[in-house]
Amino acid sequence: MTNENGQLRKGPFGNRRTFTPRPKICQFCTEKDTKINYKDIDLLRRFVMEDGKIRPRRQTGTCAKHQRELAGAVKRARQVALLPFVSSIDD
Repeated sequence: MTNENGQLRKGPFGNRRTFTPRPKICQFCTEKDTKINYKDIDLLRRFVMEDGKIRPRRQTGTCAKHQRELAGAVKRARQVALLPFVSSIDD
């Protein structure tokens, strides 16, 4: 909320900046040649947290169809030991 001079305007919450989230677009819908495969570990690691959990749709921006395919591929990769079920705890 700035005016033409680049100064902050008084908004409904004072001078605080408000967060406007960018729209998330499914990567697999826009790039038709990208396929979800359980053997593609580099692709799957982007959708798995450090502790081994699958990232939710609201974080990744994938559509429901591709999120289901992604979850299935991650689970399949875990079964054949390409991805860990949990991360190793270093204490």
